[in-house]
Amino acid sequence: MNLNLRNYIGAASLLLLLVACGNKGQQGMPAPPPVNVTVQQVGTSSAPYYDEYPAIVKALNEVELRPQVNGYITGIHFTEGQQVKKGDKLYSIDQQQYEANYQQAQANVQVYEANLVKAKKDVDRYRQLDKADAIAKQQVDNAEAVYASAVQQLEAAKATVRGVQTSVRYTNIAAPFDGTIGLSQVRLGAAVSAGQTILNTISSDDPIAADITVDQREIMRFNKLLSAGSKPNDSTFTLSFGGQVYQYPGKISVIDRGVDPQTGTIKLRLTFPNPEHTLRSGMSTKLRVLASTSDKAMIIPYKAVVEQLGEFFVYSLGDSNKVTQRRIHLGKQLQRNVVVQEGLKEGETIVVEGVQNLREGSVVNIAKPETK
Repeated sequence: MNLNLRNYIGAASLLLLLVACGNKGQQGMPAPPPVNVTVQQVGTSSAPYYDEYPAIVKALNEVELRPQVNGYITGIHFTEGQQVKKGDKLYSIDQQQYEANYQQAQANVQVYEANLVKAKKDVDRYRQLDKADAIAKQQVDNAEAVYASAVQQLEAAKATVRGVQTSVRYTNIAAPFDGTIGLSQVRLGAAVSAGQTILNTISSDDPIAADITVDQREIMRFNKLLSAGSKPNDSTFTLSFGGQVYQYPGKISVIDRGVDPQTGTIKLRLTFPNPEHTLRSGMSTKLRVLASTSDKAMIIPYKAVVEQLGEFFVYSLGDSNKVTQRRIHLGKQLQRNVVVQEGLKEGETIVVEGVQNLREGSVVNIAKPETK
């Protein structure tokens, strides 16, 4: 019994000793020192910048030229790639067969006109005899029927003439509007089929369009720009390609009727003057949209931003010089600065230098920024 008591007292003493040693070790661990950082108060600026969107140049009017009659190409009346005017003759198709059909149709009209004259005389004579009761009623009815038939036959013959005349006219293919004619897809002597063979493509080029696709969150912004209209020398919308900015600014022409539910995007079309025909349909370029300088943008140094798994954060200074990580949504980068679209408020203080040594809840020691 005394042995058990001694063992119990010894174990308890050892436990108390271990607890005391542990407490002493914990109390002896020093807290991490404050991290030296520099901070900056978040403000707004009206410095202009451009948002860029991939754009495709499109002709406002473009059409494939196809023949409306069958035949052989007998004439090509343009230089490929040249400017053409509405009504300019572009292609000729062999019209001998259609001219022959036209002559035959006209001859048929003359025959039916003669038949109509004879039928008219007969019916007039029979009507007079009928009044004197000198002819059978059946003969009068027959004459009336022949006359009516002659009238219809003449109208049908005249319709045939108009149809054949249209075919003759279709043997000459003209430009439907002012524009640029492309490379010919057929040569002299080539056989073409009505509605099937592509002869060429013609497109308008002044003005010309640029199509872009934007996120649905930007609809309000572009609606305001559309409502505001454009002023002379307004550089809100410009194009850039090959490292150069196109000299003529554009304007919003139309915003598509609806949002694509699969992508959450909407299409816009802008128009640009193109007097030198520098822009060509199908070109890939960039649309530069000037950010509104009337609404001040929140701009911070890019070095204050921390990226984690594709998201962006800054460290905001709180009470007792402790920092809190704040997620932000970035806009356009402006050299060493970047626009913050969401996540910060004007007047907040963020860490600018020393962010690589911080974590959530770190205590900081604010140093004065170096002067240069």
